[in-house]
Amino acid sequence: MRCRLALLVLLGVVAATIAPKGQMPPLVTDSAPPEEFAARRAKVFAAIGDGVAVLEGATEYPAYVRFRQNDQFFYLTGVEVPRALVLLDGRTRQTSLFVAPRNERVERSEGPVLVPGAEAARLTGIDHVAARDDFDAAFKAAAPGRPVYAPFRAESLGAATPQAAAMNAQATLNDPWDGRPSRNQQFIDKLKAAVSGVEVRDLDPILDALRLIKSPREIALVREATRLAGLGLMEGIRNARPGLREYEVESMADYVFKRGGAMGIAYFALVASGQRAYWPHYHAGTGTLEPGDLVVFDYAPDYKYYSSDVTRMFPASGRFTPAQRELYTVYLRMYDALMQSIRPNVAPRDIIKDAVVKMDQVVASTAFTSDVRRKAAMDFVDRYRGSTANALGHTVGMEVHDVNPPYDVLKPGMVFTIEPALTIAEDRTYIRLEDVIVITETGYENLSAFVPSDADAMEKLMAETGRFEDAPAPPGSR
Repeated sequence: MRCRLALLVLLGVVAATIAPKGQMPPLVTDSAPPEEFAARRAKVFAAIGDGVAVLEGATEYPAYVRFRQNDQFFYLTGVEVPRALVLLDGRTRQTSLFVAPRNERVERSEGPVLVPGAEAARLTGIDHVAARDDFDAAFKAAAPGRPVYAPFRAESLGAATPQAAAMNAQATLNDPWDGRPSRNQQFIDKLKAAVSGVEVRDLDPILDALRLIKSPREIALVREATRLAGLGLMEGIRNARPGLREYEVESMADYVFKRGGAMGIAYFALVASGQRAYWPHYHAGTGTLEPGDLVVFDYAPDYKYYSSDVTRMFPASGRFTPAQRELYTVYLRMYDALMQSIRPNVAPRDIIKDAVVKMDQVVASTAFTSDVRRKAAMDFVDRYRGSTANALGHTVGMEVHDVNPPYDVLKPGMVFTIEPALTIAEDRTYIRLEDVIVITETGYENLSAFVPSDADAMEKLMAETGRFEDAPAPPGSR
């Protein structure tokens, strides 16, 4: 299995001029038609005036893994060939794509790729598709005397996020034994060197503002990523039992993701049993599920460049203990109180204020059998009561922690998660659920609502026969 490059772009179109009919391998992706990418570029033109925007695509990977384009480049072009460049000319409202010339050796090994010419322009919907070597002259002709926009933030690849990419780039730059600037910074430096006196401005705020509000097609892709995430979690939970390793539970979701057409994972699997769940991003996956453990399961796929983020908790033995059920149920009621307060065109901080009133009522109406559990519930509410953040969770889209430009109120088309945690530090108790929310004109939709969450429904799910229930346990796991 040797897959060094992904093939192309958009819609699975067959181009007879590139390969004989019936012999062309499938082209990728069908995440959106050329018209949607063109509409995004039109919004960039409106934002940059008569300026010029340039973006650099990802390089091929130095490994036998599928190529995945960086997110900012893909968002504007849909093009999935390595080392592509794109230039948006705000004065002419024309877009030029620059790609590597035909490589017959690669094509004989892997199949046809996008090459310069009219056929590539037709497939992509981009005005001009030229050789990569022509970019230098095109940029030098377009840039003098005009502002040039380029992404400043380090590129996001695969399961990356904007925040993680930026932090990694800064850490590498500050490392005395490394010190490399990001690819984006090197690209900016070369743009400045190519045209004396050129002013390079940050394109990321423009793209981030566009990406914050998802189109109906983008929401459909997040919906499918969420469907696969939920089905994967449910399959893992059905098959879970004491004696299994955490990575076995993960693998059952992997099967569902892959079978459903996922390109990869949106983030590493978080399967944490017992006290390991107290680490919110524990992902070693090597622990064993023990009787009486509560297990956190947080995992989602990368589906056609879009992500999801769903979390559920379940008892390893198939049934909650009375103490677990008590704490889990009051948590779920407070979680639902937050859900019930979500509405469009309202600031998240005001939604939180409304939810706190409901949460107080939940705590007051609960007959706790333990002062420790009562205090944990009260601390949960107080964290919201003292919050100054204008957010309910993190945004979701092309990245699991998606772009997050400033905003005042929730607008239709925003997609985010809620994932509050209830903890007891003394015994490392940790309870957390997570759902994917899309704001609509009249309210919101919980895309992951079909995944069981209440205690009775979770126990019922665990009683079902799983696809992998007869799989042998690893040596020494029992």
